[in-house]
Amino acid sequence: MLPATFKLCAGISYRHMRNMTGLRKNAMVAIHHELNRLAGPGPCNWISQVRRRSSLLSSRIEEEEGYNEEEMSYVKQGEDALKKAINILSEQDGWNVETVSANGDKVLSKVLPDIGKVFKLEVVLEQHPDNLYEELVGNMEQMGEWNPNVKQVKILQKIGQDTLITHEVSAEVPGNVVGPRDFVSVRCTKRRGSACFLAGTSTQHPKMPEQKGVIRAENGPTCIVMKPCTEDPNKTKFTWLLSIDLKGWIPKTIINKVLSQTQVDFANHLRHRMGNNASMEMVHAC
Repeated sequence: MLPATFKLCAGISYRHMRNMTGLRKNAMVAIHHELNRLAGPGPCNWISQVRRRSSLLSSRIEEEEGYNEEEMSYVKQGEDALKKAINILSEQDGWNVETVSANGDKVLSKVLPDIGKVFKLEVVLEQHPDNLYEELVGNMEQMGEWNPNVKQVKILQKIGQDTLITHEVSAEVPGNVVGPRDFVSVRCTKRRGSACFLAGTSTQHPKMPEQKGVIRAENGPTCIVMKPCTEDPNKTKFTWLLSIDLKGWIPKTIINKVLSQTQVDFANHLRHRMGNNASMEMVHAC
């Protein structure tokens, strides 16, 4: 059912098909049915909270009148990555614990057909989702200032409000276990009610061909989900799905250790960054 739904959604993104009587309505009905299936039983499922506000699986393309064929392709890639990530995160079974930190930060993993091993970070952050969204999306190019695992993030192109194409360069792992990699990614950013989403997947872009001396790695689908904690809406339940192919001849045991540790480190660096931001705001207020 899911592949058929995606094809129906893709169809209504074309102007001549969107005007066909009943097609758009049929697409929305199919999307709603698929969301119900993915959500499954249980009022605590995060996807059910999103459904109450709006469908994350709907192919909503804003400001489409000004898009050319290439831009439409990037938008569709980003939204497809978001849909795939939601599908993965909505499946609660089959996850294995990779590591649990003393503060409760947890990394889980599972192996998926056609994708391979994916990792999921689950943490609670002492920040409101809006503040985290602003840092991770609005200040995306500043990530290299606070995350030592990232050398640089550069926005190559913006398409509408929700789609970005970025170039990221990672730092080498201490001991040169894994050398620097770079990525070209299309990112889809969404806000639905109190929940925030940042999904992505690898793509190609004319402004950033492969660089000499740097291995071009691939990622996706990836997705960060941020929503207020039920117990305290000023805190955030932060989930990060990571699927990545580092390329090169690296043993899987090393890759698994590096990726799970990278997620744990990211949470700690983000906490530190947000703490510094809060301190600076207090200083300016005095």
